This record gives sequence, C-alpha cells and structure tokens, in this order.
Amino acid sequence: MEKIPVSIFVILAVILLTIAGCTFSGPKKEVSKPFVSGVVHPEWSKNSVLYEVNIRQFTKEGTFNAFAEHLPRLKQLGVDILWLMPINPIGIKNRKEPLGSYYSVRDFKDVNPEFGNMEDFKKLLVKSHDLGFHVIIDWVPNHSSWDNNLIVEHPDWYVKDSVGKFIPPIGTDWTDVVQFDWSKKDLQDYMIGALKFWAELGVDGFRVDHPHKTPYEFWDRARVELNKIKPVFMLAENEDQIDFMKNGFDMSYAWELHHLMNNIAQGRDSLKALNKYYIKENSIFPQNVYRMVFMDNHDENSWNGTIN
Repeated sequence: MEKIPVSIFVILAVILLTIAGCTFSGPKKEVSKPFVSGVVHPEWSKNSVLYEVNIRQFTKEGTFNAFAEHLPRLKQLGVDILWLMPINPIGIKNRKEPLGSYYSVRDFKDVNPEFGNMEDFKKLLVKSHDLGFHVIIDWVPNHSSWDNNLIVEHPDWYVKDSVGKFIPPIGTDWTDVVQFDWSKKDLQDYMIGALKFWAELGVDGFRVDHPHKTPYEFWDRARVELNKIKPVFMLAENEDQIDFMKNGFDMSYAWELHHLMNNIAQGRDSLKALNKYYIKENSIFPQNVYRMVFMDNHDENSWNGTIN
C-alpha cells in the first residue's frame, strides 16, 4: 500500500500450500474445490527467499551503486530474490513531506535520480544476476503522482469527480497521488508496454502495489506478454481477491497468517488457531499457488514499528 517507507525488511519463507481434505460430522456434503491456477511458476522461484530492499535507506549514500556493494553479503545470508521498493522518480506536486513517497510515481519508465541513473541500475541488475540473484521491482498501477506527464497527455485515463477534477484514491489519505481509471483500454495498453520495458531491461518480475481496483483480466494478459520476454515472477499485494491468482500472479500475501503467528508467539492465541487457519486456507487456495509467509515488510514496519 501507499506508505512512506522507513526501513529495510527481510521477507522469508516462500511456501507452496497443499490442499487438505476436510471431514464433516453428519451427512457428507459436496465441498467445492479451489480452481487450479494456470500460472507456470519460474523454476528459480520455487522455495526461494525474498529480501525487500529500500534503496534510499539501505546505505548512507542511498544509491544503486552503494547498495551493489552489499550483494555478496546478502548472498551469504541465503537471499534468492531481491525485491526493490519503487525505483521510479517521485512526484513533486502535492508531495508528502520533504522526501515524498516512493509510491507517488512521476515516470513509469525511468529511475529516481536520487538513486543514480539508468546505467547505474543496469549495472546493479548485471551484478545481481552474476551472483545468482533474481530481481523484482515494485510496480504501482493504481495511481500516479499529480505531475506525471500522463495527466497532461491522457487526462481521460484518470478518475474525476462530479465537476471534472482529478481525485486521489477514494477513501484514503493518499493525497499525493491521483486515481487511474482502469476501464480505459489505452491505459492498460500503456501499462503493458511499461512492464515490458523493464522486463526487456532485465527485471525478473514485479511486486504489484495495491492491485485491488485493477481488472483480473489485465494481469492475465500482462503475464502472457511478459512471459514472451522471459519467465517472470509476479507478487500481488493482496490476500482476499483470489481471482488474481488464476492466471496472473504467482504469489499473494499471507497477512492473516503473519498476524496469527505474532499472536501465538505473544500468547494471545493457541496453536489450535493455526490449525483452524490452515483448514480455511487450504479450502480457499489451490495447491499450485504461492502464499508469501513473511516476518515483516514496509507496511508492517510503518504501522507497528521495526522488529526488536
């Protein structure tokens, strides 16, 4: 979600859930089975450890080049996939606080000059790949900054209020961004092209921020187009919209499990709650999708503080 990030976080233990049978007392009932996902996971994504990287705060310099110096250490830690928080230029108009939020994207096809230039990013990709990492980047499809050129070039791609003014995402405090209108086919075509731009550059996939209002069918199509370039890994910042997992995404967030595990560790829940959770989980999600089991991430950090 749209947050001003504050630290670096480790995301551990990518798991593949298995379908468990359920036994009911009394007469047997027909239990609807979850769909079977059409996604073919990249071989390198299986049993992988993800590490979320905040370029701005990882080093004193806050640059691609400075971060690259730490890649050997991360490899020794057992990291497989590097997830870079948004690397795009940050909007200036209506910016939140001096630095602004990474999730206010001013240009979907460029890098934040605070981090370096495009050549610096390409070098980071090459070095990461040479060390055996795969690299995914944060992608923000729900909205753009107020000074993104798309507002001038394609104002019809945005949601407007009753008097024709651009609006931030409804029901949020995300005042530094403007809501896209995802019913526009031309917007979808543009986003496909922008995703392909990064895949052709060498990026191995995307963590998609707040996809909730985007059409499922768009991601099905995006997956097909991206896989023509290379096998990609797609992570949705979503838990309850299961249809994202049918053909578009490899993985979604296991938020409920994260909070439940914290409650168990702190004595607020028992292990029986964990058993109940997995019965429900296995009845909803098919056996061939990934669920992200994590220790922390930038949202949790922003809301609840860092792990002590």
